[in-house]
Amino acid sequence: MRIGALLFLMVVVAGGVRAETVRFAGGGGALLEAVLFRPEGPPRAPAVVALHGCAGPLPARDHAWARHLAGLGHLVLLPDSFGSRGLGSQCRTGNRSVTASGLRRDDALAAARWLADQPGTPAGGVAVLGWSDGGSTVLATAAWRQDNPPGLLRGFVAFYPGCRQAALNRGARPVAPVLLLIGEADDWTPAAPCRDLAGRVGPRITLVTYPGAWHDFDAAAPLHRMRDIPRSQNPDHGVHAGQDPAAREDAFQRVPAFLDALPPAP
Repeated sequence: MRIGALLFLMVVVAGGVRAETVRFAGGGGALLEAVLFRPEGPPRAPAVVALHGCAGPLPARDHAWARHLAGLGHLVLLPDSFGSRGLGSQCRTGNRSVTASGLRRDDALAAARWLADQPGTPAGGVAVLGWSDGGSTVLATAAWRQDNPPGLLRGFVAFYPGCRQAALNRGARPVAPVLLLIGEADDWTPAAPCRDLAGRVGPRITLVTYPGAWHDFDAAAPLHRMRDIPRSQNPDHGVHAGQDPAAREDAFQRVPAFLDALPPAP
């Protein structure tokens, strides 16, 4: 065991996939708790950091993805940026202390470094995946900055992120390929700014939109309305979220294919 990481739980979840609870230093000196999913055999590249949305970890969705990817051979690490700091769901919080471009980006980089340093992690860099606020964190992490560690970040997958801020940042360019998946009907994080972003950045971003799909299209929950969401187009009207089976199935096939095609990190 490496110094700075505490393993205190290991279980077999399905098909030989093992889940371990670990801790390591995150942004701002916080001690992050995370779940690491290990495949049955030797891991295949790339290892994956997966970032929860504004509600915090949602095992029905997040762990389903982790089991799916680990079942295909990938290491998958799911850090908890909110619970590790004593916070609950942030979906109805307007002014957040833990933001996508701030501490959450720092957490993503810390998680990627920690995962890359573990014995048996494949060389060539780590992929970062995230949902909603985690997807926005993916875009913030993907944007080139002077503090981006060379050779660490291999690729990015952003599920229904908020693209508006990234689209406004005209100087932003991804350090590695990005797969961006979003529903055409999404009224929480609309698809239009993501189209603008992909059109400006060019081939580094592969944009996939799903007609008729809402926010959380890959989640377990059926379609429902959420009210009092301050970071939405119409907080009084609320937003819609819930599974779209066709979009979910496509994503479950498309994401592993994207990961397999990624070249080593620059």
